[in-house]
Amino acid sequence: MNLTMFYKKACLTVALMLSLASYAQKNTTLSKETQERERLIAASQAGAMPLFFDPLVPATPAITPGTFSDPNDFFVRKGLPNFFNKAKKKQPLVVGYIGGSITRGINLYRMQSAKFIQEMYPHIKMQFINAGISGTGTDLGACRIQEQVLQYKPDLVFVEFAVNNAFAEGMEGIIRQIWKANPQTDICLLYTIYSGQTKTYASGKIPPNILGLEKLADYYQIPSVHMGLEASMLEKEGQLLWKAPAGTKTDKIIFSNDGTHPVEAGGNLYAQAIARSFLKMQDYAENKKHELPKPLLADNWEEAKMLAPSVAQFSKGWTKFDPNGLADFKQFAGWFPYVMKAEKPGEYFTFKFKGNMIGFFDIGGPEVGQLTLEIDGKKTTIHKQAGTLVLKTETANHTEDLINRFNFYCNNRYRGQAEFFELPDGVHTVKFTVSDIIPDKKQILGESQAADITANPAKYHKMVAYIGKILIKGEILPMN
Repeated sequence: MNLTMFYKKACLTVALMLSLASYAQKNTTLSKETQERERLIAASQAGAMPLFFDPLVPATPAITPGTFSDPNDFFVRKGLPNFFNKAKKKQPLVVGYIGGSITRGINLYRMQSAKFIQEMYPHIKMQFINAGISGTGTDLGACRIQEQVLQYKPDLVFVEFAVNNAFAEGMEGIIRQIWKANPQTDICLLYTIYSGQTKTYASGKIPPNILGLEKLADYYQIPSVHMGLEASMLEKEGQLLWKAPAGTKTDKIIFSNDGTHPVEAGGNLYAQAIARSFLKMQDYAENKKHELPKPLLADNWEEAKMLAPSVAQFSKGWTKFDPNGLADFKQFAGWFPYVMKAEKPGEYFTFKFKGNMIGFFDIGGPEVGQLTLEIDGKKTTIHKQAGTLVLKTETANHTEDLINRFNFYCNNRYRGQAEFFELPDGVHTVKFTVSDIIPDKKQILGESQAADITANPAKYHKMVAYIGKILIKGEILPMN
């Protein structure tokens, strides 16, 4: 079946996505395979990689386009005309990659594809950006793309979020922000896959979490690469194992050890799909402004922003520190020039904004605790919503929910994490306050992770909050 026709006829489906909210209980109806995938993605969350990278280091594998040929390998649509136009004129180029852990990692596809692109034009100066953050999706991606990618004026942006969070509203926000910043920046959507989806591709269909993204790619006429298609066909032909433990003896290609993150051989297959698409698109080169039509999705994240904590007012108990100065926090310096820290209950931060989403990008660790949220002076209850990581808020007079920043992955380690809250559209004053209720961390960690908390209970018996960025969908307003 032709994939283009399939997704055009299919309804918009949003993937099951990794929850960054530690207080939310897992949906017991999720399959064990899905829960394991989410666990792997969450466990991968740590700190920042260097933003700029050199793909020509000796450790980067050299790839070729390979011999795989399938009409559904990639869709050119209107291609990458401005990138190739500048390349043919031998002008300097900036290429950005934004995505999750598969983009963040070394030799999972990013390094190999960037090396191939640079070697297509060896005499052109190219700068490459790695804006991959493990365990995050298009929601946080839409908030951070300005700071981490667009301020460097990219000529081309690769966007990879199919595995973590194929949240279509966030993806449309990313697309629209890119062209709003510069209508001559080209965009290419990349689709990675996880366990079970090879069978979908091998049967001639598109995985459901990618359908909504393809609808956007078609609407905006953006090229897309189905990076998992070749691996799916190789598995079907008995030439590839999608998942196998490290050290497995086999004459087949091993794609991954965990079913989600490719090993080098799997990363090479992913990158080869990009290489094939580039060879196909290189002849279409012209100076072209991309048209920005009206949005396809009413609640897209075009107005999403990631802002410094200074946009909020913090109570006196908060302190400001440079993560570069502390060994455990140095890994976050690439995201957070400074971090706000509170250690006592009752400490709060507040801000006023116009819009319908708020959130924060924070740091989880052994000592973190819980927060409460007030909207316009009222206590708030919080609920999960189907098909999105954004939590729905409702004001209440007598009850409130706690926002737990400690989770299973905070066992003697620190990790970047984010939380989002939906509000009725309008002008609001919001207030986050450190709670005096310490979560049952021993129960959260479980028996398998009891060693450190048992040996060092004082390290965990705290209620610290670390705020690195404020997230909104809308605009900040001055406090009255």
